[in-house]
Amino acid sequence: MKPFKSYSINVKGELKEITQPWVMGILNVTPDSFYAGSRCDMTEKIEHRVTEMVEEGADVIDIGAYSTRPGAAEVSAEEEFARLKEGMEIVHRLAPGVLTSVDTFRAVVAARCVEELGVDMVNDVSGGELDPQMFSTVARLQVPYIVMHMRGTPATMQQLTQYDDVTAEVLEWLARKVDTLHQMGVADVIADPGFGFSKTLDQNYEMLSHLNAFAKLDVPLLVGVSRKSMIYKFFGTTPAEALNGTTVLNTLALLQGTHILRVHDVKMAKEAVKLVMKTYPDIYKL
Repeated sequence: MKPFKSYSINVKGELKEITQPWVMGILNVTPDSFYAGSRCDMTEKIEHRVTEMVEEGADVIDIGAYSTRPGAAEVSAEEEFARLKEGMEIVHRLAPGVLTSVDTFRAVVAARCVEELGVDMVNDVSGGELDPQMFSTVARLQVPYIVMHMRGTPATMQQLTQYDDVTAEVLEWLARKVDTLHQMGVADVIADPGFGFSKTLDQNYEMLSHLNAFAKLDVPLLVGVSRKSMIYKFFGTTPAEALNGTTVLNTLALLQGTHILRVHDVKMAKEAVKLVMKTYPDIYKL
């Protein structure tokens, strides 16, 4: 196993060091996310969820207001921002000091969240494909940007799973995106291979088994497999029953140098990080 490669990202003029894996907690301020247990569509639910993530040690809170599951209802930019505004007000009140990211593919929503709501980074599931203004927007905002691989739209992505070599093709796609972003002046890019997005169940596992190949990008790597269909469909169960599988896959991702785990269950992910670091202290230079 290779030593864990540390990175630093500039957040509002302050360098944040990723010297060990971070855990990003998911805050869905939406009534229709694929995992019912993550839905926070009322103030009390959002407050409970944020408090829980803080207590469990989340390094980042990722707030989203537009479900990307197939068949999810369309949400206007105005409605998306209104939901995000309510959620971020609660995050600022209950989780001061915790880094925040906004999960959106709309440049105008990303800009308003950074400029009006104080969000620290942008997490775009489309990697700039669904809004041609996204790259220039994050370049202007000078915020860290998470670029995720996806083909098509959330409604069509599972019809676009034809690859000769899924790992090589996703890696090449991300490399082009990272290069473009750097050339446009986006200094802090985080790459996400997009597990579950425009990949079959088998392709997800093929990509996971070669995850260390993404180190070639030379940027922090984010992995999001939490309670996804690659787990529950494999076992013939449900998202509610996919926690153990999530922890196993998160551990496999950590063993291949992942920098950020995006999860519904912060406590379990933090424990996985601590156990991997305890087992391999030389890798993390403890």
